[in-house]
Amino acid sequence: MDLLLLAKAAILGLVEGLTEFLPVSSTGHLILAGSLLHFNDEKGKVFEIVIQFSAILAVCWEYRTRIGRVLFGLSHSPTEQRFAINLILAFLPAAVLGLLFAKAIKAHLFAPLPVALAFILGAFVIFWVERRPNQIRIHHVDDVTWKTALKIGLCQSFALIPGTSRSGATIMGGLYLGLSRTVATEFSFFLAIPTLSAATVYELFKYRHLFHTADLPLFLVGSLSSFLFAFITVRALLRFVSQHDFTGFAYYRIAFGLLILLTAQMGWVSWN
Repeated sequence: MDLLLLAKAAILGLVEGLTEFLPVSSTGHLILAGSLLHFNDEKGKVFEIVIQFSAILAVCWEYRTRIGRVLFGLSHSPTEQRFAINLILAFLPAAVLGLLFAKAIKAHLFAPLPVALAFILGAFVIFWVERRPNQIRIHHVDDVTWKTALKIGLCQSFALIPGTSRSGATIMGGLYLGLSRTVATEFSFFLAIPTLSAATVYELFKYRHLFHTADLPLFLVGSLSSFLFAFITVRALLRFVSQHDFTGFAYYRIAFGLLILLTAQMGWVSWN
């Protein structure tokens, strides 16, 4: 296996791990990094699916104790049953809308201008949510009601638009609905597990013909890199939100949106 190709795999794994759970859209960053590294062909698309799954595993490992409680408590614990139902309700809107409109979204919105606008508009949503009077009503993830979970799921649906950020949509939605920063962030992490797992299984099946045993070292390096940096990011973000707001990410989104427009205008990156 080419060492340069393995280095590219490690870099893309790093990008995925760092951005998947931050409100900055991992998709936009992977398009940019993949294009700059000349690793955005069909094999690159399959590779992105694999490293996304590794990022999910990092969240599963971080919350392995709670996940275990949910799995073993489904038959008898009202708390764990309610938690599982909330995740299912929050997952459904994006799942249904994704199946209905995924092709149309990819055909019309995977272009520089829509992606850049999504980055920039998402920044102003963050500014708005952070600067409005926010009365915190929910201080623990188990106190989220089914109605609130469903509303967060509807917010997650906006992430079907490229450049929006699934994490950004769910965290901002949670803050708007009265969740504390920590609870909104944790619920976003938990919701990522069924959402990204379902998307990964679907994409793996769709592109199964592109998998080859010769690519296993490439997938392994990228997966380890994605897992490691996703794990670091999840822990760091939980510490960060306990003392800071998300406005810094808004400024970053504006800068990145302008970078998309610049690289597209100059022909440096193919955003289609």
